[in-house]
Amino acid sequence: MTLLSLADLAAILPPQARLLGIDPGSRQVGLALSDVLCMVASPLQTVKRGKLGQMATLVRDLAREHGIGGMVVGMPLSLDGGFGPAAQASRDWTLALSEQTGLPACLWDERLSSAAVNRMLINEADMSRARRAEMVDRLAAAYTLQAALDAMPRRQA
Repeated sequence: MTLLSLADLAAILPPQARLLGIDPGSRQVGLALSDVLCMVASPLQTVKRGKLGQMATLVRDLAREHGIGGMVVGMPLSLDGGFGPAAQASRDWTLALSEQTGLPACLWDERLSSAAVNRMLINEADMSRARRAEMVDRLAAAYTLQAALDAMPRRQA
């Protein structure tokens, strides 16, 4: 498999298929799920980052359970928009995950998604540091997925 552009992913997504948003961190991976119209992203869960095979099994199980037809994976570009080592690692990981799951994937800029989510949780939800740590990865996945959904060509109902 190859990585697709967002437009290409939208074009091949079956009707009523959901997208899985993934925020891959070094220790945890945040997951989010779109609705069947690909208009709204919702946080799903946070999982401990382990071996790629374990993640592929989880993603395949989620795909069967929720009707997932593709993945949008956060790519940590440099603040200046450059493609550095972290972005390359994310690209390689996403390509391998796509190959192991059989799901098409695209990368989406996730710069500052965790910072934006943390700021929102502190300022608007007045959440403790421990509670924020539990939620930030899945919320960052939803934040990134929502940005991609907002940019995606609209699907027909």
